[in-house]
Amino acid sequence: MVEMIACVSVIGIIAFLAIPSITRMRSDSERNLAISRAESLNLAMTTYIQIVGRTQAALNWASRTNDQQRYELIRDYIAYAEPTLTSYMPQDYGIRLPSNIATMTKATLTGPSGTIILY
Repeated sequence: MVEMIACVSVIGIIAFLAIPSITRMRSDSERNLAISRAESLNLAMTTYIQIVGRTQAALNWASRTNDQQRYELIRDYIAYAEPTLTSYMPQDYGIRLPSNIATMTKATLTGPSGTIILY
């Protein structure tokens, strides 16, 4: 009986030490996924400009009034793209696409801890 109590105690201590690491790893992986998806959007915007031309891309982009409509323009240039921008980004992360595509400005990524700078 004493050995079983000691075994359960050791398992409890290991779990107590491991749980914070597991939650931190999950948080880090969601952040990395959000960053990689934001960079994929930036690459898709660049590809869109190259394919349709800067002037036409700027006109098409300006005619769209929100991020979802702009996402629909570049969705074909993203591998495994989700149907909506909100479902493409991980939970608790948001993205703002630039209002002018011709300036080649990167998208703005926000997360639980605020704005994330994309280099």
